[in-house]
Amino acid sequence: MARYTGPKIRQSRKFGEAFTKKAEKYLAKRNYRPGQHGQNPQRISEFGMQLREKQKAKIIYGLMERQFRRYYEVASRKVGATGDALMQLLETRLDNVVFRLGIGATRAQARQLVSHGFFDVNGQKVNIPSYQLKVGDEIKVRESKKNSKYIKILQPSLNNTKTVEWLLLDPKNLSGKLLSKPTREQIDSNLNTQLIVEYYSR
Repeated sequence: MARYTGPKIRQSRKFGEAFTKKAEKYLAKRNYRPGQHGQNPQRISEFGMQLREKQKAKIIYGLMERQFRRYYEVASRKVGATGDALMQLLETRLDNVVFRLGIGATRAQARQLVSHGFFDVNGQKVNIPSYQLKVGDEIKVRESKKNSKYIKILQPSLNNTKTVEWLLLDPKNLSGKLLSKPTREQIDSNLNTQLIVEYYSR
């Protein structure tokens, strides 16, 4: 599946939100849009706000349009608020859970670790970043990967990692478990999912 590989700092300045740690420093100095007209006031229509929110969500979770639209279509068929269902689908992707557990420093790094076969899910190797986890699923670093340089450096710091309440982290065994589907209040994201729903409901 394709993904955005362009400059993250440019995207952060465009949306006024730091998508990486490095971008936080740049936004502190240049808190305006990139380009020669970046400091000029920008008028955004209602459609423009909906489009921006959808684009921001795609950047945060590292998705392209076709895949993101599929998530919306699945969410729209579920009972309850479509926006909440969409966030649950995005948050319970394997690469995102690896990131939330602290095993990946960023979602991009977590995606790479999954693609390189670092994890078992319920005892079976899974190398698909978009793999959808279910409540009760256990994620574990594969035995063959525990001696890798990255995991050896990472493991001591996991003891001090505080993960989200809907996940359980076992630093000693390099594993984690999905305890429940996250509620909207448990997801530390300022995405306005109502705007995303409105965009696709046009």
